[in-house]
Amino acid sequence: MPRRKRNRRIQVPPVIKGMSVYGVRGRKSNEVVLRLEEYEAIRLLDYQNLTQEQAAVHMDVSRPTLTRIYEEARNKVATAFVEGRDIIFRGGDIYFDESWHKCQNCQASFNNYDEGKIECPVCSSEKVITLNEFYAK
Repeated sequence: MPRRKRNRRIQVPPVIKGMSVYGVRGRKSNEVVLRLEEYEAIRLLDYQNLTQEQAAVHMDVSRPTLTRIYEEARNKVATAFVEGRDIIFRGGDIYFDESWHKCQNCQASFNNYDEGKIECPVCSSEKVITLNEFYAK
C-alpha cells in the first residue's frame, strides 16, 4: 500500500483563478488543470528564480519531489500553449501558512500576522476564514 502524499506548503495564493486563451475560434472547452502546488513550483523556480533546493525548502518537500511537481507543471503549461487550451488553478495536496485568510463577504485574500481580532482590510468584515479552511471545501 503506497504511503499518503505529504501536503505541500503554499506561501502565496494565486491572484487569478486561471488564464483563458485569446484569438482561437471554435476551440473546445477542455481546460488544463494546474494544481496549486504546480503553480507554486513555477512561481518559486521561474518567477522568483530560486534554486530547486531553496524552492523545496519553501514548499516543505524533498528536491526530487519538487522536480517531479515542476516537470508536471511545465508539461501542462506546454500542452495549454500548443493546443490552445485554458489553464485553471485548482486543487492539490496543499496547505497555507496560518497567517493567510479569506473574507467570506468580498472574497479578498490577505495575510494577517497580528494577534487577536481578524477583520478584512477591504470591507472590514469579521466573517473571515483561513485559506486552509477555504481550500479544504
